[in-house]
Amino acid sequence: MSHLFHRRSRLALARRISALVIVVAAGVGFDAHAVELTDCKTVEDDAKRLACYDTVSGRTVTAADKQMPGVVKNLKDDVSGVGLVAKQPRDTTVAGTRPSSLAERWDLDGNPDPALFSLRPYKPVYILPAFYSSSPNAHPTSPNPANDATLKGPLDHLEAKFQLSLKAKMLDNVLVDNGSLWFGYTQSSRWQVYNHETSRPFRETNYEPELIYTAPTHYSLFGVDGKMVGLSVTHQSNGRDVPQSRSWNRVIGQVGLESGDWTALVRPWLRIREKADKDDNSDILDYVGRGEIVLIRKLDNQQIAVTLRHSLRGGDKSRGSVTVDWAFPVYGYLKGHVQVFTGYGESLIDYNRRQTSVGVGLSLLEWL
Repeated sequence: MSHLFHRRSRLALARRISALVIVVAAGVGFDAHAVELTDCKTVEDDAKRLACYDTVSGRTVTAADKQMPGVVKNLKDDVSGVGLVAKQPRDTTVAGTRPSSLAERWDLDGNPDPALFSLRPYKPVYILPAFYSSSPNAHPTSPNPANDATLKGPLDHLEAKFQLSLKAKMLDNVLVDNGSLWFGYTQSSRWQVYNHETSRPFRETNYEPELIYTAPTHYSLFGVDGKMVGLSVTHQSNGRDVPQSRSWNRVIGQVGLESGDWTALVRPWLRIREKADKDDNSDILDYVGRGEIVLIRKLDNQQIAVTLRHSLRGGDKSRGSVTVDWAFPVYGYLKGHVQVFTGYGESLIDYNRRQTSVGVGLSLLEWL
C-alpha cells in the first residue's frame, strides 16, 4: 500500500512538472493549451516550433545527441509524419562570385570598425632591384629655360626602383552613407645603385600626397557593376631645386567598376594652372596625359594590372604610356613582381622623355 502511495505521488509530481514545462513554453510564444502536435504547426518561428514539438513529445536533443547523427536522424523521422521540415540556413553566396575588391579596399560597404587614421594599402608597394631603361635621361629639358639641366656624370641603364604607397581614413560617412575622406601618400624612387662612378646617387624620387574622397555607387550596366566614385586633390613633385625641379597639382576624378575577376579604375584629371615663369613643366599634359585607365585582372593568387595614359590629343601631340605590372606568389604575402613600361612620363624628370623600361623584383601589396 505504501509503495502504491509513493508511485501515485511520483506520477502526480511528473504531471506537475509537465504542466510547468508547458507554462514555460507559453512564455516564449506558445499557448498554455498547445499540447497537440497539430497546434505546433501554427508556430511560425522555427526555433519555437521545434521547441513545441519537443515539449509535446517529451523529447529534447542534448549536447550528447548532437554527437550521435543517428539520434538526430531519428528525431527528424519522429516529426516528419506531421509535416515538420526544419529549414536550413539560406546560403547567400552566389557560386562563382567574389567579394568586391573595391569595397574591401575603400570600405564602401560600411566597416563596423572604421579604424580612423590606421594605415591601409593604396597603390602597389614593391622593390625592383633590376630596373633597366632603354634611354637614360642625362639632359632633362622643359619649355621653361630655367628648368633645362645637365646631370653630372654618366647614367647607367640599370638601376633599382622602389615604391611605397599607403592611405588612412580621416572621416567616415561624409556627405553620404559610407562616403569617406582619406589621406594618401605615394613615393617612388630610382636609385643608381650600381653606378660607382657617380657614388650611387638617387637619380629621381617623386612624392605624391593626396586628399581623396570616395563614395559607393550601386548600378549595373551590361554586366559591369559600378562600385565607387571618387575625387582627389593631388600634388606631385620631385623635391628638387631649379633647374631639376618638376612638379604639378591636379584634381583627379575616379570611377571604380567591377565585372567578375576584372576591375577598372577610370581616372581623368585636370591640372591646376601655375604662373608661366613658375611652371616647371608647362606641357606635361601633352606627354604624361590627361587621364588614365587602370585595368586589373585577378587570376587565383596572381594579379595583372595594365595602366593606360594618353594626352587625348591628335597629331604630334598624341602621346602617352602603357605600364604592365604582373605579381605572382613567392612565399606568404611576398610576391614576385615584373613591371614593363613604354612611353612618356616614367618619372617626373622624364615626363617628356620617351623610353622603355623593364623591372624585376618583389612586392608586398598590389592594386587590390
